[in-house]
Amino acid sequence: MAEAWSWSELSEHSIGEGDHLNGPASSQANLRLFGTDESEIRVTLYRDHHAWCPYCQKVWMWLEFKRIPYRIRKVTMRCYGQKEAWFLQKVPSGMLPALELDNRLITESDDILLALEQSFGPLGLPMTSPPAMELRRLERLLFQAWCIWLCTPGLRPRQQQQARQQFQDIARRFEQALEQTDGPWLDPQAPGTVDLIFVPYVERMNASLAYYKGYLLREEHPAIDRWFRALETTDTYRGTQSDFHTHAHDLPPQMGGCWSDANPAAADLSARIDAGFGLDQQEACWPEEAQNSELMCRRALSRVLKHRQNILNVNPLGSERFDQPLRAALTTMMSGSLCKPASGSGSSLRYLRDRISVPRDMPLPAARLLRKALETTAKLDSSDRPRPISARDRYDQDPRKFNQ
Repeated sequence: MAEAWSWSELSEHSIGEGDHLNGPASSQANLRLFGTDESEIRVTLYRDHHAWCPYCQKVWMWLEFKRIPYRIRKVTMRCYGQKEAWFLQKVPSGMLPALELDNRLITESDDILLALEQSFGPLGLPMTSPPAMELRRLERLLFQAWCIWLCTPGLRPRQQQQARQQFQDIARRFEQALEQTDGPWLDPQAPGTVDLIFVPYVERMNASLAYYKGYLLREEHPAIDRWFRALETTDTYRGTQSDFHTHAHDLPPQMGGCWSDANPAAADLSARIDAGFGLDQQEACWPEEAQNSELMCRRALSRVLKHRQNILNVNPLGSERFDQPLRAALTTMMSGSLCKPASGSGSSLRYLRDRISVPRDMPLPAARLLRKALETTAKLDSSDRPRPISARDRYDQDPRKFNQ
């Protein structure tokens, strides 16, 4: 067993945050310039702190793919805290996303995209063109079928099968639409607005159906897998992409509940996701150069170091007692050698494991590595589990406890 490194020893392996102004998309950015001057900015995007909001992601990706300079102001979702008073003064409904374009406030994600398209030109097919309108209707049908299957409590076995079949049928229609173009996209040329409209909820379908239904979307639907793989070659999408663990636990309070089939496949997949190990290529297929293990370990370490004191303060074990177990897990991640944590710390290491949020905290591969290190270290102490994550709200994620 290795000795836990000191904080100063760990800090020797940290790396910088990267170029949030002009570099790849990042959840930590508050300003995006794409090489322009700040005086040229016409857009301010109001999105949620944790990057959990699917409608925010849609607008966020559009601005990134179109490379429109913009400011970001982050707002609390009701499922994890109180709305900021300044935002309620601006948007009394509290609705997200909101966007200011040339000092004009717009809400509703599709209205925002239409306004951006009118000001900056379309991204691929115009949203109101007949092909785009047809695809937008298909996205709503897929969303509805997913909601019926995932969010309806008390379905009997026959009803479960009917809901599954309905979802599969519409997912195959999505595949047929993808196969009508020469490339992997819905848009004939490149990922366009119609692709981005599908992305947020299909990403969440992929996570939630694996966790709650034992259904592997990418395996069942090869054209959707090809579409995801093409998206994952872009650093723009990767900067917004979440992981299965985050979505499996952030969706229930947003959707009013997600209901498991309690079948053996769902039990197996959910256990693997909860343990922090992910589902490999069913979850994400990033290019090899984008998921370099050494780089991603250092990225995870750096993000923990940035928020170190707050992480210690909010842990149930207490700041002083959690210090050594946290260093032990980080030492395991960075050195590859097992490091035993202080006795009685297993559930507290898992408490942190369960609250890593992608991409809010770090990229998906970095989170996988950190979750694995936390679980591996926790196992050296005990099999104790923390209190289950609430399915009603996520007030344990209050952003006021952390600096963004």
